[in-house]
Parts: sequence; structure tokens; C-alpha cells
Amino acid sequence: MVNRVYAPLAAFDPLAGSVVLAPEKDEEGYWVGAAGVLHDGERFWLTYRRRRPRGAASERGWQCAVAVSEDGVDFTDVWSVHKDELGTPSMERFCLMPADDGGFRLYMSYVDPADNRWRIDALTAGHPSAFDVARARPVLTAASTGTEGVKDPYVLRAGPVTYLFASYAEPLEIPHPDAHATADIYNAGVTTHPTGLATSLDGESFTWRGGVLPVGTGWDRYQARLNSIVPIPGGGYVGFYDGSASHAENYEERCGIAVSSDLFGWRRLSEYGPWVTSPYGSGSVRYLDALILDGHWWLYYEMARADGAHDLRVLRVRAE
Repeated sequence: MVNRVYAPLAAFDPLAGSVVLAPEKDEEGYWVGAAGVLHDGERFWLTYRRRRPRGAASERGWQCAVAVSEDGVDFTDVWSVHKDELGTPSMERFCLMPADDGGFRLYMSYVDPADNRWRIDALTAGHPSAFDVARARPVLTAASTGTEGVKDPYVLRAGPVTYLFASYAEPLEIPHPDAHATADIYNAGVTTHPTGLATSLDGESFTWRGGVLPVGTGWDRYQARLNSIVPIPGGGYVGFYDGSASHAENYEERCGIAVSSDLFGWRRLSEYGPWVTSPYGSGSVRYLDALILDGHWWLYYEMARADGAHDLRVLRVRAE
């Protein structure tokens, strides 16, 4: 763990977090995580994913859910979806947001069964328990973004604008026959995966703005995925991102940090190594989602364990 301070949060020990959700099995390839957290002024809402290793029944990202909590630690599911309901090989991160009419909007990322490319859709309902995947609407696709696929949305509202940050697969200069053969181009090693941005005035129709956080030149030269963004007191934003050096580290990314003054341009502060890592196995600490509430940081993250599984944890840290 790097012992530095990147305003306004110091690097933390991921082992200090409390386990929110445990994987199905204590074995490599069984994960629970890809967290997204929302506080609506009264309660915490959590989106998360369960994953199984390739070759297992209902392999890869087989279930995503929305859960609610009064204390931010003990969550109860109110809605879930099995990948078969979408006809997809896998699902990954979802993101829950308030809708303008007082309801909720859920952004889903999953592999399009039509072309094996990642995509993002949206659902809207008065309450998360009422989400109906049959009513999903396209938000971003490979075709609409000019990429090889787009996934893992993180959404925030600033004034009248909704910002949707997403990991994407850079377009291929020359088509590769195996790019989508495994239904996950991120695991193919044929292109890199920076973070892009789309904007909207209604939270439904988005304009793709292109890349905002490119991959780096070292430990994060294959992927740089912004997972959460928090305003910095005095102006600007701090962002937490996942990095990897090659497709061999796909699924086992580690956490980096970056800052921005306008949400469009990002400067990484962890050029020379991850900001926070697990002491176990791959060292993976990924999908960190953060918010500041009542003078404390609430950090939700997926972490690699000694047995190769991943669990979902939360750490509460006083905001300086």
C-alpha cells in the first residue's frame, strides 16, 4: 500500500473494511463486487454483481442486484436479474441514479447477445423493486460510440447535465477474427480500454464525447476505468480508477487515482504504481465507489482474497 495523500483522501488499508457481501464459494473466480452506491438522503442503495468462473454453471457475471440499507453495511436485496433474462453471456457493473420524476433510473452493462459486444441500457421505475428488463432502452452501444464495446457506467449529475463515464474498447485498426470470440474483448488483448464520457440533459438520450482518461504507460497501460468521482472542497474532482498492464490482468485490476477541474480532462496521480492494493493474490482492489456523508468517506470496493475469490467491502474514513 502506497503511503501518500492524494487530496483529500489518504491511501487506505483495504483489509480494514467490513465485508458487505461474500462470494458464493471460497474459490478463485467466484466474485461479488462491481459495486455502485447511492445515498438518497435517507438510506443507502447498492448495486452489485455476482460472478462465477468460466466453465461453471451460469458462468461469468450471472446475477446483478439492487439492495437497500439503513446503515450502509447490512443490505437487503429489493431486485435482481439473472443473465438469462437478458439472453447475455455476462453482465457487469450497474449504476443506480434518481430520476427527475422522483423515481429511479438503472444503467445496466452487459454483453449484447447479437454481436458479443458490451453495451449499456437503462431502466426507469418509481421504485427499484419495480424494474422490468423488458422495458430496457439502449443508452450506449458499440455502434453508437464508434468503439468495439462500452460497459461499466458511472453516472453523476452536475447542474442540468448528466455525465456518464464508461470503459470502452478502442476501435480496431484492422479487424481481428478473435476479438469477440469469448464474448469479452477485454480478455482478448487486441486493443486498449480507456474511459470515455457521454452527456445528456434528460438522463436518457446521450451524446458520446469520446475519451477522457486514456490508458497510461506503465501499470495501467492496458486499461484505465473510472469507477467513481467525488467533488473536492474548493473546486475540482477526484476520481478512482482501475488499471491493468495487459489482458492477463483482466478481472484483477488495481486501484489508481486521478483529478480533474472540469470532468472532461483527467490527470492521473498514480503514474508509477497503483494507489491501493490487496495484500493477497493478484493484489486486486477494484470498482471502488466513494461518497462523502456526515463528515466521512464511505468507500465500497471489490477485493482479492487469499483464496482467489473476491468479496465486497466498505470502509468508513473521517474526511479531513
